[in-house]
Order: sequence, then structure tokens, then C-alpha cells
Amino acid sequence: MHEIRLLFRKDIFILINNIKLILKNPLRLLPYGALVGYFTFIYWQGAKRRQEDGLGDVQNLNLEGIPEPDFAVQNIIGGITLLALGFLVFQLYRATKNNVSFFKMADVNLLFIAPVKPENLLLYYMARSILPSLGGSILFMVYGGSQMASQFEMTIGIALFLIIGFALFFFLIFPIRFLIYTLHTKYGVMEYIRGGIIGLGVGLTLMILIPGFIADKFWQGMFAWVASPWFDLFPFVGWSRGIMSYAAHGNALLSLAFIGLYGLTYFVVVKLVIQYAGYYYEDVLEATKTNEDKLDKARGKQEVDEGSYSLNAKKQLALPDFGAGAKAFYWRNYVHSSRQDFHPLFGIYSLSMAGIGIVMAGLSNFDWFSHKVLYFYLILMLAFYFMAGIGRANIGDLKKPFFILVPASWSAKFWNMIKLDILQTLIFAAVLIVPSVFLAHVSWLLIPLFLVGIVVFYLIGFSINLIPQVALDEGWDRKLIKPFMIGGIFLFGIIPTVIMSVLIFIITKQFVWTLLTCVIGMTLVAAILLHVSLDVLKRLEFKEV
Repeated sequence: MHEIRLLFRKDIFILINNIKLILKNPLRLLPYGALVGYFTFIYWQGAKRRQEDGLGDVQNLNLEGIPEPDFAVQNIIGGITLLALGFLVFQLYRATKNNVSFFKMADVNLLFIAPVKPENLLLYYMARSILPSLGGSILFMVYGGSQMASQFEMTIGIALFLIIGFALFFFLIFPIRFLIYTLHTKYGVMEYIRGGIIGLGVGLTLMILIPGFIADKFWQGMFAWVASPWFDLFPFVGWSRGIMSYAAHGNALLSLAFIGLYGLTYFVVVKLVIQYAGYYYEDVLEATKTNEDKLDKARGKQEVDEGSYSLNAKKQLALPDFGAGAKAFYWRNYVHSSRQDFHPLFGIYSLSMAGIGIVMAGLSNFDWFSHKVLYFYLILMLAFYFMAGIGRANIGDLKKPFFILVPASWSAKFWNMIKLDILQTLIFAAVLIVPSVFLAHVSWLLIPLFLVGIVVFYLIGFSINLIPQVALDEGWDRKLIKPFMIGGIFLFGIIPTVIMSVLIFIITKQFVWTLLTCVIGMTLVAAILLHVSLDVLKRLEFKEV
């Protein structure tokens, strides 16, 4: 206990120093004050609206008939539960790939070499990890409570159980991830654990799909079991929902029982971790360094490299001899993409984004929401790949000094540099748009238009960032002239196309003709930018760009 007390004193001194820094510059509190003021105003408006509408709600009650199931509430509860289940399965699967760390590099450099028992150090930092979960839960509760103030009154008890429910769910995931990786390092049972997690994901998917297909309407039955009260017994997701459901039933004893289940589970996990972790320092060093690098990149202290967001960074590949010349750029990107995701052409990232669009298309066919939601998602994907093209010019082959030394034409280098990206983009677009068109029963012309459009948007983003980097040699030229170049491209190329597309939509009310207008205009812009890109690429010198 003496060591735990010293660690606690250390954190108290860190907190005091941070408070002193804030007192030296009180202006740091202005954004937080504005945030609190915004939430207070929204909550006050919602509470006022609830009081005004309260009488009307009582007068409109129908007490004669038997109430039917409220499918709107069921879908909301089921949708939130589905997101929580997806997050849980994803986090458990991540535990089979890399370890989780409760430490920072300062702890590694100071505490790991100190005469402190590793068990006490792990126990303290594992328990302390609930603080970020509590902070995030409070922020989410304040935001959600202010938005839902018109629906129900936020009492102290309701707020407390909401915060605890969210916090315990996010808090306990990380000790469980640590336990999974610990069991693997000690017994080598990762394949069995991974199989169990995949089986859990498949089972939960069937729990949603089978009731949906059995019901008269898919959207009415898909959440019938997941949103039922019995699902509150499901570990973690159901327990948190049972705690937060105090806002509906007001039974504090029931919510406290679910909190007790969390406490019992945490006790068991801690016992198992302490028993099997052993000398865990080496296991968490890599995870700690990785977390620190991500923070530095987010703060701009480190440059984002090609290894960022890699899901399979340690994958070993045995590729055949792929030749020389410009083809080497394609195979180099192929190797990098294989390590960044689980398949070089279509991986987890692409599958997730395509799956979201397909689900939207299917639900729009079952009258859950309008086709406009699907159309908005398609536009969002076009914008996403436009930004991906901009980022592609910042990292990759152009940042490597050997690009100029490869004995091949500039056009061949340029094509092989983006060939894999084009293939990935087309495969993703096909997997997304083809099922979506047939599920939503919309115009089949969206298929070729979306396939062409997403490639065009990627090429425009790539060229917009490539041209200034290569054409402008000096740093000050890039800072002063680059905004004017990009502004001219938007002003005379992209913005007129967007305006024309909006006008076509206003006239025809058809998304397919809007997308056709946009694709034609953007194709002309992309053709001009590609011609300029190939021209300025010949000026690339032996230096980093």
C-alpha cells in the first residue's frame, strides 16, 4: 500500500502543476466556458419546451386500446446496442493483434526502473484508467442530456447512472484486452481466442438478421431480440444498458445489481492479470511507444508516415520476382498495402465503409429512411476519396529519393505509383454501389457514374497537392503561391461544377442526373490536372518534395 500511496501522490502533484499552468493563463478556460454555456442554454431550452408540451401530451393519451410495440424506440435502443456490440467485438479482436498499455513513456523511463513492485504498478495504473472513461462519459452525458432535455427530466440519479454505465463499459474493455494478450504470451492460445471472438461476431449478426427475415418487415424484427429486456444480461453491453435504463424504470436496485456484476468481473480480471502477467514490462513497451508516436503525430510533432493506421504491420510476404523499372512502384505499394490492411485490394477498412452503405440501401428499401440518406453517403465517399488523393501526394513514392533514379518514363512511374490505388478504389466502389443499387431499387446508371466519379475525385485530389509540391521549389513559394493555385482550381473548376450539379438537382429532383453532371464536369477538371501533373513531374529533382 505504501507504493500505491506514493503513486497517488505523484499524480496529485501532476494535477496541481497543471492547475497552476491554467491559473497562469486563464484564457485556456474560455473554450470550456463556451462549451458549458452552450450545453446550459440547450438544456434550458429543452426543459422549457418539455414544460410547455407536457399538458398536451397528457390530453392526447389513448387509454382505450391495447398499446402496440413502439418500433421507433425499439430501433433506437437496438441501433445503439448494435454499435456498442460492434465496438466490443472490434476491441476484442484488436487484442489478438497488439497489446494495450496503461502507461506513457515517462512511466517507462522513470517507474519501470524504480524499486516498485510490477504488480502494484499495474494494479494502480489499471484502476486509474477509469478516469478518462469517466471524463468522456461526463462529456457525452452533458451533450446527450442537453439534447434530450425536451423528452425527459435529467435528475441527479439519472445522470449518475448514465455516467457510470458509459464509464464502466469503456473502462473494462482495456483490462480484458490486456488479459487476452497476457494469456497469449504465456500459453500461446491466440488462435483459439481469435476463433471465439469471430464466432461471437457471427452469432450476434445472426441474432439480428434471423428475426428481421422472419418478421413481416425487416426493420421491425431486426432488433426484436437485441432490444429486448432480456439482452440486459449480455455481458458489458447489456449490463451498461441495464444501468442506464434507470432513466426509464427508476429501479435503483436493479441498476446497482448490474454495477455489482461489473465490480465482480473487474475483480476476476485483475486477479487473472496479476497471476499471469508476470514480468510484463517488455510486453507493454511496444504498445506504449506506439501510443506516444500517435500522440506526437496528432500534435504535429512527428510527420505522418506510410505505416500509420496499419492493421497488419508485421505481416511477412513471399512475393515472386516482380521485375524492374516502374513496376517496382506498384509492387512496393502492394507490399505496403498488405501490411496496412488484411488484404492489399479489399480489407477491413473498405469492407466496413462498403457495409455501411449496403446496410443503408437495404434499410431504405424497407422504408426505415429515405433514399436521400444513401445519396448523402455516396457523396460523402466521393469527398473521402478526394481527401485520400490529397494525402497520397504527401506520403509514398514521391517522398523517397529513389523515385527519380528508376529507369523508366515519367508516365510509367506516375501510372504505377497510383495503379494500386485505382484498383482498390474501383473494387471498393463496385462492392458498395452494385448491391446498394439493387437493394434500394434506384437507377442502375448510378453504377457506372459512381465508379467513374470516385476515381475522378481521387485523381483531382492527388493532382491538386502534387502540382504545387513539384512545380514550386522554394518553401516560401509553396506557402504564398500554393493557396492561389489551389484557389484557382476550386474557383474555375470544382465550384462551377458543384453549382451546376445543384441546379440540375433543383430542376430535375433526380440524384442520377445530378451525379452525371458532377462526373462530367469533374472529369474535365481531372483531365486538365493530370496533363499538368505529367508535365511538372518531369521537373522533379533529386530531393524530397
